[in-house]
Amino acid sequence: MSLVVLLWALLAAFCLRVLGQALVAFAQVTWLPPMEAWYSGLLPYQYLLPSQLFIILLFSKVCVDFTRGHGFFMRPHAAFGRGVLTFGYLYLTAMVLRYVIRMSLYPEERWFGGAIPIFFHWVLAAFIIALGHYHRTRMSER
Repeated sequence: MSLVVLLWALLAAFCLRVLGQALVAFAQVTWLPPMEAWYSGLLPYQYLLPSQLFIILLFSKVCVDFTRGHGFFMRPHAAFGRGVLTFGYLYLTAMVLRYVIRMSLYPEERWFGGAIPIFFHWVLAAFIIALGHYHRTRMSER
């Protein structure tokens, strides 16, 4: 799978997550999991939704740059690549630990209870890691 396809697929998955939660929150859709399943409560939804929309806009810019083959996010930057890759791995590690801790604290919810937010943090971390890996690989080729 090409990097462009991977980035678009991860962005699409995140967009579907945001849409699903918004449908539950605003349209009272009943065929999707309830709001408690989508929402960890760490950030009030009135702030979470705008932050999710910002992530979608930012990641869309990354995807458009990669699709066009030029733009800010296509130009290899060593420090940017190292920082993004480090952040991505730390973020993924924290979310894996969050999952392990949640499943140990709430064994009755194994394996998927409360996992929607965590799983989509993994999606975001994968996007960030893929972007960082691109920059690291491109800089090592120079």
